[in-house]
Amino acid sequence: MLLAVVCALVSSLLYALASVLQHRAASAQPMEHAMRLGLLTRLAHSRLWLIGIAFDGLAYALQFIALGHGALVLVQPLLVCGLLFALPLGAWLAGSRMTARDWWGAAAVVLGLTAFLLTASPHKGHAEVANRDWLVLFLVTSAAIGVLLVAARGGSNRRRAALFAAAAAINYGVTAALTKAAAHLLAGGIGELFESWEVYVLIGAGALGMLMAQSAFQAGALDASLPVLTVVDPVVSIVIGAFLFGEAVHSGFVATPVEVFGLVLMTIGVFALSKAEVVRAVHDENAESG
Repeated sequence: MLLAVVCALVSSLLYALASVLQHRAASAQPMEHAMRLGLLTRLAHSRLWLIGIAFDGLAYALQFIALGHGALVLVQPLLVCGLLFALPLGAWLAGSRMTARDWWGAAAVVLGLTAFLLTASPHKGHAEVANRDWLVLFLVTSAAIGVLLVAARGGSNRRRAALFAAAAAINYGVTAALTKAAAHLLAGGIGELFESWEVYVLIGAGALGMLMAQSAFQAGALDASLPVLTVVDPVVSIVIGAFLFGEAVHSGFVATPVEVFGLVLMTIGVFALSKAEVVRAVHDENAESG
């Protein structure tokens, strides 16, 4: 459990740094390339984007280890800490300071996440999942992602960024579930892993998720996409963990309201942090360079 927590926390830091670098590269790309493979081809020529992908790769490796040793309901909410780690570092690199509002947002994230995890005390659940349950998950999430992508065709840049980010976050919840399944299969040997269908669906879903996330970064300001990615992913993962892996959380007259309060407080903190001066400075610099 300790290994899962440590790996998830370091993974969250790397994911946050990757998001900032990828946003800087993607926001300079023409809007007509959104949700097209040509967007990834163009981004592959950007050194910043490639560094961000390297951070993503390291983060995913640690997430893989974390999900192999801990519950989906535990690991995914811990990824919310990415903003908490990245902003002080970003402030230091930019030669600026975090404001009182930023620190209040950080405190809200920590308190909300702590309240949820301590109260929920999620069970590890089981690793074996019936194919029919996977099918139900794929149908429901594919429908939700499809609706969001269609809705993202029009409207303001901020709206497009938020909708693309929501679609990517749902996809990330699914890929996290597939990652947990792959980590379990790997315990039986590399041969068992590559004989399974899960690993190939994981690769395809990962590529689709990357395209949607880059489209979100391309569409608008970082504070329009990153909070949605950060909040929706763990919420979707909590639902998937309970449905697919039996990772039940405690419920009751006291436990349920505290868990809801923790998630709401965490969400408020994430949105407050997303509007920090450091995040806005990153976007303003991107706009000037573009």
